[in-house]
Amino acid sequence: MFNQHDISRNAFMLHGPLAHHGYDWWWHSFTAQDAETGEDKPFFIEFFICNPALAEATPTLGQLPENKAAGKRPSYLMVKAGTWGQGKCQLHRFFSLQDTRIHGGAPYEVEAADCFASETALRGSVTITSEEAAGHPEWMCDAGEMRWDLHLDKQVAFNVGYGASRPLRDAEAFAMYWHAEGMKTAYSGTVVCNGRRYIVTPEKSFGYADKNWGRDFTSPWVWLSSNCLKSRKTGEMLTNSVFDIGGGRPKIYFVPLDRRLLGVFYYEGREYDFNFSHVWLNVKTEFSFDEQEKLVHWHIRQENREAAMETDVFCRKEDMLLVNYEAPDGAKKHNRLWNGGNGWGTVKLYHGEEGRWQLVDEVEATHIGCEYGEYDEV
Repeated sequence: MFNQHDISRNAFMLHGPLAHHGYDWWWHSFTAQDAETGEDKPFFIEFFICNPALAEATPTLGQLPENKAAGKRPSYLMVKAGTWGQGKCQLHRFFSLQDTRIHGGAPYEVEAADCFASETALRGSVTITSEEAAGHPEWMCDAGEMRWDLHLDKQVAFNVGYGASRPLRDAEAFAMYWHAEGMKTAYSGTVVCNGRRYIVTPEKSFGYADKNWGRDFTSPWVWLSSNCLKSRKTGEMLTNSVFDIGGGRPKIYFVPLDRRLLGVFYYEGREYDFNFSHVWLNVKTEFSFDEQEKLVHWHIRQENREAAMETDVFCRKEDMLLVNYEAPDGAKKHNRLWNGGNGWGTVKLYHGEEGRWQLVDEVEATHIGCEYGEYDEV
């Protein structure tokens, strides 16, 4: 059921109360190759919209002291772009939503100046000087320069089902919604980052594209995904596979559901679903996150009535970013949100019945998108 594409869930969602107190973002991550050396380099691009009903002639930045003093909540389109690993950076470019074109239906389109995002295309640029980054802490970003021109082919979706359906969206039942229209996405095109040119090809992009929206974030915040997977059973690459795990502590009607994750493994065309909202699956989840001196480590075990999945992922802290967002109320709640694009690890997939599992495969995963953070850690 999960691999049902639904571009209506990728549409702009900030209507009614969420227009005054809500965010909506489209996230993209992928791997490119250096045009000169051929070396892999992971990148991310995100279009983040906040509180469109509060739009003014210029972007309203929630971390600006005078806006805090005046009680003004943030309102803008933020184009977030950057890279992990050597030369890592996160770059933010802000637009007034009065200067932003948003197509409200499906397929979605968001456009401001030379920045454009849709189901099939990403174009844009962002340039931040060292003086600007130092002089504008309210921008919450680094210095650097990046421009991109990309085509997207979203091949496999993770549709979480009723949890993000129209009735529950209209009721604003959850504080944060998720839809991964392209949990396996083939990217093609070019990126120029800090003076170096990178080529993006479908077969080596290992791409991902999803969407979150709502009135608040989650804590803890968990995300792991990769489609660069190799079977230890056969020694071959799995060309029609992807896994995706996300969530943490969702809130439904303001009541937190502690330590719940949505997970899926699309293994060579067969779906293994670990979606806690599918109550008939009787999903059980255990997860931990360990911050070591040089590494971070996720360990997640999910079971349903017929399958189990055990995921171990590592990423070097020196390759990762502490990514920055402010919530629609203007508070910066996540101050230690680890985010990476070159994690590695293993996924063990089992089939059978509870307590009587048979190993389907142990899979080596690289180019893993990974994230973890909790509120009030500074």
